[in-house]
Amino acid sequence: MSTPPRSVSVPPRVDAAERGATRIADRVVAKIAAQAAREALVRPAPDAAPPHATVTVHHDIARVRVSLELGYPSDLAAQCAAVRRQVALRVEEYADMSVPEVDIDIERLRPTQARPAAGRRDRRLR
Repeated sequence: MSTPPRSVSVPPRVDAAERGATRIADRVVAKIAAQAAREALVRPAPDAAPPHATVTVHHDIARVRVSLELGYPSDLAAQCAAVRRQVALRVEEYADMSVPEVDIDIERLRPTQARPAAGRRDRRLR
């Protein structure tokens, strides 16, 4: 005996805006920002701690603060600008959030060149 085919009921189509919303946690956005800052630092200072980010999200707007250790001497302004661009780009791309500002805190400057040995003076310093 065969059973008669059952009719399949298809639910009515619901627009995406009416289905709900996806919320991305602040800590996830902070991880995206920290990774983007690492990407932007082409040559990080030796023994520098990795960048750390904190984020405050309100609706679809993310306010980001990144803490860095940078090598010195170097062009600090250019490095900070590169980090700002990369963080804003990645957060907008991955989290679909607007990033109106990225604050940079330089926690520490690390020497990028070897220092003269103790007791020796560099003649250029005189």
